[in-house]
Amino acid sequence: MDISYILNELGEDREHYFNAISPPIIQTSNFKVNRVDELRALFEDEYSGYLYSRGLNPTVEILRKKLAALDGAEDCLVFNSGAAAIFASVLANVKSGDHIVSVDKPYTWAQRMFDVVLPRFGVTTTYIDGTQIENFERAILPNTSVIYLESPNSWDYKLQDLKAVADLAKAENIITIIDNSYCTPLYQKPIELGIDIAMQTATKYISGHSDTIGGVLTGTKKMMKKIFDSEYLNIGSGIQPFNAWLLIRGLRTLQARLERITQTTHTVLSYLKQNKKVESVLFPLDESFSQYSLAKKQMSGACGLISFHVHAETRQQIVSFCESFKHIMMAVSWGGHESLILPKCASLKDEDFDPLNKEHRMLRLYVGLEEASYLISDIENAFEKTL
Repeated sequence: MDISYILNELGEDREHYFNAISPPIIQTSNFKVNRVDELRALFEDEYSGYLYSRGLNPTVEILRKKLAALDGAEDCLVFNSGAAAIFASVLANVKSGDHIVSVDKPYTWAQRMFDVVLPRFGVTTTYIDGTQIENFERAILPNTSVIYLESPNSWDYKLQDLKAVADLAKAENIITIIDNSYCTPLYQKPIELGIDIAMQTATKYISGHSDTIGGVLTGTKKMMKKIFDSEYLNIGSGIQPFNAWLLIRGLRTLQARLERITQTTHTVLSYLKQNKKVESVLFPLDESFSQYSLAKKQMSGACGLISFHVHAETRQQIVSFCESFKHIMMAVSWGGHESLILPKCASLKDEDFDPLNKEHRMLRLYVGLEEASYLISDIENAFEKTL
């Protein structure tokens, strides 16, 4: 299916809403039915039609169709945050006594679920270095029900061989879930590689404007209905119509934004690689990256996020560096129009900083939609003032 058709036309039956170019926001809590038997059918299967906007909603339906098509998946659910999507995808596929294999250092709220919430119900998690398929093989137990992936992750960009993991999991009857937020469906297709559930935070590149939050799950219709009938409806974590409309708006320019960000990222990356105040850089599609071959094999692109290590003796030097920017803002997240800097040592106190620990000297730069020269000038000025 052509990406231009997906982003601009799929799911948009404009003759049903006055031929408006932009779809309406169906801001309603519930829907009228004409016959009692219609109501009975919806009570039996709320996934079959519009009953209550906690479940299905016409504006959200347009977004679901587009996101499923982008992933090459049968179906899609959209949540009010990425954390909610992760929680629902895992909770729907575990029971008391089950075991999960997860890549190490996953997204904060995924790890909180694994470490704090699920143990209360007898579900255990083993964390592994996911760069080697042998580590998955060794970690699988008879009661393993889920393998949780994040490829690349959003700090050091470690990858997993998605096809190899998917093949292993299918042989063991284990559900695979991946956080695909870094790549988006434009640059990586986990479903086509055999992964069961692809998740992404729509807050990032899908939105593109830093003005709304959302989470996406895609997979088979059977799997999405399973999650819809349990966690989605029960927790009430579905996205609201207005936020869905904002994400539809963001999708219009997704391809153009990613192309622009990719181009600028490579220019900024080249600058950082030659800067003597930078010890090393991390970027999946740079030839110096340790998993470059795998990245080229399963990713068609990478953009926006660059991690780098600076030469610094104290935490305060890094603090001063981050606070010296005039244009690049210090904030979490990524994927919007604005460039951002995030120091790893923000979670440390001055006395806990160890200059021999490279991770303490790591910073993550998100490259937004500004001109490359504008960003490089800002970075250069911050370096000259501090490091």
